[in-house]
Amino acid sequence: MKAILIGASPIAIKTAKFLLRRNHEVIIIESDKEKIDKLSNELDCGFLHGDGSKPSLLRETNPEEEDVLYCLTSYDQTNIIASLIGRSLGFAKIVTKIEDPSYEHICIELGLDATIVPSRTIGRQLADMFEGRDPFELSSVFRYDASTFSFVAQEKHVGAISDFGLPKASRIMCIYRNEQLMIPEENEQIELDDEVIIITHRKNLEALHEKLDLVVNDKPNDSDE
Repeated sequence: MKAILIGASPIAIKTAKFLLRRNHEVIIIESDKEKIDKLSNELDCGFLHGDGSKPSLLRETNPEEEDVLYCLTSYDQTNIIASLIGRSLGFAKIVTKIEDPSYEHICIELGLDATIVPSRTIGRQLADMFEGRDPFELSSVFRYDASTFSFVAQEKHVGAISDFGLPKASRIMCIYRNEQLMIPEENEQIELDDEVIIITHRKNLEALHEKLDLVVNDKPNDSDE
Protein backbone atom coordinates (compact mmCIF):
# COMPACT_ATOMS: atom_id res chain seq x y z
CA MET A 1 0.00 0.00 0.00
CA LYS A 2 0.93 3.62 -0.41
CA ALA A 3 0.80 6.23 2.36
CA ILE A 4 0.32 9.92 1.60
CA LEU A 5 1.43 12.22 4.42
CA ILE A 6 0.43 15.89 4.35
CA GLY A 7 2.85 18.05 6.29
CA ALA A 8 6.44 17.16 7.21
CA SER A 9 5.82 17.53 10.94
CA PRO A 10 7.88 15.51 13.46
CA ILE A 11 5.08 12.95 13.81
CA ALA A 12 4.83 12.67 10.01
CA ILE A 13 8.58 12.10 9.65
CA LYS A 14 8.57 9.45 12.36
CA THR A 15 5.56 7.73 10.75
CA ALA A 16 7.26 7.82 7.36
CA LYS A 17 10.40 6.20 8.77
CA PHE A 18 8.40 3.34 10.30
CA LEU A 19 6.45 2.78 7.07
CA LEU A 20 9.59 2.81 4.94
CA ARG A 21 11.26 0.24 7.21
CA ARG A 22 8.24 -1.97 6.60
CA ASN A 23 8.69 -1.58 2.83
CA HIS A 24 5.65 0.60 2.19
CA GLU A 25 5.57 3.34 -0.43
CA VAL A 26 5.46 6.83 1.08
CA ILE A 27 4.81 10.28 -0.40
CA ILE A 28 5.13 13.44 1.71
CA ILE A 29 3.36 16.64 0.67
CA GLU A 30 5.00 19.74 2.13
CA SER A 31 4.68 23.47 1.36
CA ASP A 32 8.19 24.33 2.60
CA LYS A 33 10.66 23.64 -0.22
CA GLU A 34 13.71 23.93 2.06
CA LYS A 35 12.28 21.27 4.36
CA ILE A 36 11.76 18.95 1.38
CA ASP A 37 15.35 19.49 0.22
CA LYS A 38 16.64 18.59 3.68
CA LEU A 39 14.43 15.53 4.11
CA SER A 40 15.15 14.18 0.64
CA ASN A 41 18.66 13.31 1.87
CA GLU A 42 17.22 11.56 4.91
CA LEU A 43 14.14 9.71 3.64
CA ASP A 44 13.93 7.40 0.62
CA CYS A 45 10.41 8.42 -0.36
CA GLY A 46 8.53 10.64 -2.79
CA PHE A 47 7.89 14.33 -2.20
CA LEU A 48 5.36 16.80 -3.58
CA HIS A 49 5.82 20.53 -3.04
CA GLY A 50 2.65 22.48 -2.32
CA ASP A 51 -0.50 22.79 -0.25
CA GLY A 52 -1.78 19.30 0.61
CA SER A 53 -5.33 20.55 1.08
CA LYS A 54 -5.58 21.45 -2.64
CA PRO A 55 -7.59 18.86 -4.66
CA SER A 56 -5.38 19.26 -7.72
CA LEU A 57 -2.26 18.31 -5.77
CA LEU A 58 -3.89 15.37 -3.98
CA ARG A 59 -5.10 14.00 -7.33
CA GLU A 60 -1.45 13.67 -8.40
CA THR A 61 -1.05 10.86 -5.83
CA ASN A 62 -3.73 8.72 -7.58
CA PRO A 63 -5.98 8.29 -4.49
CA GLU A 64 -8.11 5.61 -6.15
CA GLU A 65 -5.20 3.17 -5.71
CA GLU A 66 -6.35 2.23 -2.17
CA ASP A 67 -4.01 4.76 -0.55
CA VAL A 68 -4.08 5.90 3.08
CA LEU A 69 -4.03 9.66 3.64
CA TYR A 70 -2.44 11.05 6.82
CA CYS A 71 -3.27 14.72 7.50
CA LEU A 72 -0.49 15.67 9.90
CA THR A 73 0.21 19.38 9.49
CA SER A 74 0.58 21.69 12.49
CA TYR A 75 -2.80 23.29 11.78
CA ASP A 76 -6.02 21.54 12.84
CA GLN A 77 -8.21 23.40 10.35
CA THR A 78 -5.92 22.45 7.47
CA ASN A 79 -5.97 18.81 8.53
CA ILE A 80 -9.78 18.74 8.72
CA ILE A 81 -10.21 20.39 5.31
CA ALA A 82 -7.59 18.11 3.73
CA SER A 83 -9.32 15.07 5.22
CA LEU A 84 -12.69 16.01 3.73
CA ILE A 85 -11.15 16.71 0.33
CA GLY A 86 -9.21 13.45 0.48
CA ARG A 87 -12.36 11.50 1.23
CA SER A 88 -14.17 13.10 -1.71
CA LEU A 89 -11.27 12.05 -3.96
CA GLY A 90 -11.58 8.41 -2.92
CA PHE A 91 -8.79 7.67 -0.43
CA ALA A 92 -9.42 4.28 1.17
CA LYS A 93 -8.68 5.55 4.68
CA ILE A 94 -7.97 8.94 6.21
CA VAL A 95 -6.25 9.78 9.50
CA THR A 96 -6.81 13.28 10.89
CA LYS A 97 -4.49 14.79 13.52
CA ILE A 98 -5.81 17.55 15.77
CA GLU A 99 -4.13 19.23 18.71
CA ASP A 100 -7.19 21.08 20.04
CA PRO A 101 -9.63 18.51 21.53
CA SER A 102 -12.51 20.94 21.01
CA TYR A 103 -12.40 20.03 17.31
CA GLU A 104 -12.95 16.34 18.05
CA HIS A 105 -16.76 16.48 18.11
CA ILE A 106 -16.70 18.37 14.81
CA CYS A 107 -14.54 15.63 13.28
CA ILE A 108 -16.95 12.98 14.54
CA GLU A 109 -19.95 14.83 13.12
CA LEU A 110 -18.15 15.12 9.78
CA GLY A 111 -17.53 11.36 9.76
CA LEU A 112 -13.77 11.65 10.26
CA ASP A 113 -13.66 8.57 12.49
CA ALA A 114 -9.88 8.03 12.48
CA THR A 115 -9.05 11.21 14.41
CA ILE A 116 -6.04 11.32 16.72
CA VAL A 117 -5.16 13.78 19.50
CA PRO A 118 -1.44 13.03 20.12
CA SER A 119 -1.07 15.09 23.31
CA ARG A 120 -3.98 13.33 24.95
CA THR A 121 -2.80 9.88 23.89
CA ILE A 122 0.70 10.49 25.25
CA GLY A 123 -0.65 12.03 28.44
CA ARG A 124 -2.91 9.05 29.09
CA GLN A 125 -0.08 6.59 28.48
CA LEU A 126 2.25 8.48 30.83
CA ALA A 127 -0.45 8.49 33.54
CA ASP A 128 -0.99 4.74 33.02
CA MET A 129 2.73 4.12 33.31
CA PHE A 130 2.85 6.13 36.54
CA GLU A 131 0.17 3.85 38.01
CA GLY A 132 1.94 0.71 36.82
CA ARG A 133 -0.47 -0.13 33.99
CA ASP A 134 0.53 -1.01 30.45
CA PRO A 135 -0.90 1.17 27.67
CA PHE A 136 -3.81 -0.64 26.03
CA GLU A 137 -4.32 -0.36 22.29
CA LEU A 138 -7.90 -0.83 21.09
CA SER A 139 -6.55 -1.76 17.67
CA SER A 140 -5.40 -5.07 19.16
CA VAL A 141 -8.98 -5.86 20.20
CA PHE A 142 -11.05 -4.88 17.17
CA ARG A 143 -9.98 -7.40 14.54
CA TYR A 144 -11.25 -8.96 11.33
CA ASP A 145 -14.67 -7.41 10.48
CA ALA A 146 -15.16 -5.49 13.75
CA SER A 147 -15.36 -1.69 13.53
CA THR A 148 -16.25 1.15 15.83
CA PHE A 149 -18.60 3.96 14.87
CA SER A 150 -19.12 7.14 16.87
CA PHE A 151 -21.37 10.17 16.63
CA VAL A 152 -22.43 13.16 18.70
CA ALA A 153 -26.16 13.05 19.48
CA GLN A 154 -28.32 15.75 17.94
CA GLU A 155 -31.99 16.46 18.74
CA LYS A 156 -33.15 13.79 16.29
CA HIS A 157 -31.05 11.12 18.09
CA VAL A 158 -32.38 11.80 21.60
CA GLY A 159 -34.39 8.90 23.07
CA ALA A 160 -34.21 5.41 24.52
CA ILE A 161 -31.47 3.07 23.32
CA SER A 162 -34.06 0.29 23.05
CA ASP A 163 -35.92 2.33 20.41
CA PHE A 164 -32.79 3.17 18.42
CA GLY A 165 -33.11 0.34 15.91
CA LEU A 166 -29.46 -0.49 15.30
CA PRO A 167 -28.52 -2.93 12.50
CA LYS A 168 -27.84 -6.55 13.43
CA ALA A 169 -24.36 -7.19 14.90
CA SER A 170 -24.30 -3.66 16.38
CA ARG A 171 -24.30 -2.54 20.01
CA ILE A 172 -23.84 0.77 21.80
CA MET A 173 -20.62 0.10 23.68
CA CYS A 174 -20.35 3.28 25.75
CA ILE A 175 -21.46 6.89 26.01
CA TYR A 176 -19.39 9.92 26.98
CA ARG A 177 -21.57 12.51 28.73
CA ASN A 178 -20.09 15.69 30.21
CA GLU A 179 -16.62 14.09 29.90
CA GLN A 180 -17.76 11.09 31.95
CA LEU A 181 -17.74 7.47 30.73
CA MET A 182 -21.06 5.59 30.87
CA ILE A 183 -21.69 1.89 30.17
CA PRO A 184 -25.35 2.06 29.15
CA GLU A 185 -28.20 -0.32 30.03
CA GLU A 186 -30.98 -1.09 27.56
CA ASN A 187 -33.28 1.44 29.26
CA GLU A 188 -30.65 4.20 29.06
CA GLN A 189 -31.62 7.43 27.32
CA ILE A 190 -29.40 9.11 24.73
CA GLU A 191 -29.22 12.81 25.55
CA LEU A 192 -28.30 15.83 23.47
CA ASP A 193 -24.53 16.17 22.86
CA ASP A 194 -23.76 12.64 24.10
CA GLU A 195 -20.81 11.08 22.28
CA VAL A 196 -22.06 7.58 21.44
CA ILE A 197 -19.64 4.75 20.60
CA ILE A 198 -21.00 1.76 18.68
CA ILE A 199 -19.27 -1.55 17.95
CA THR A 200 -20.49 -3.09 14.73
CA HIS A 201 -19.68 -5.26 11.73
CA ARG A 202 -17.89 -3.20 9.10
CA LYS A 203 -20.66 -3.97 6.57
CA ASN A 204 -23.01 -1.83 8.71
CA LEU A 205 -20.99 1.40 8.52
CA GLU A 206 -22.79 2.85 5.52
CA ALA A 207 -26.21 1.92 6.95
CA LEU A 208 -25.30 3.64 10.22
CA HIS A 209 -24.24 6.81 8.42
CA GLU A 210 -27.56 6.86 6.54
CA LYS A 211 -29.70 6.03 9.59
CA LEU A 212 -28.09 8.75 11.68
CA ASP A 213 -28.11 11.19 8.78
CA LEU A 214 -24.38 11.80 9.15
CA VAL A 215 -23.47 11.34 5.49
CA VAL A 216 -21.18 14.12 4.27
CA ASN A 217 -20.69 12.59 0.84
CA ASP A 218 -21.49 9.28 -0.84
CA LYS A 219 -18.57 7.41 0.70
CA PRO A 220 -18.47 6.64 4.45
CA ASN A 221 -15.16 6.68 6.25
CA ASP A 222 -14.36 3.16 7.51
CA SER A 223 -12.59 3.25 10.88
CA ASP A 224 -11.52 -0.38 11.23
CA GLU A 225 -7.95 -1.48 11.14
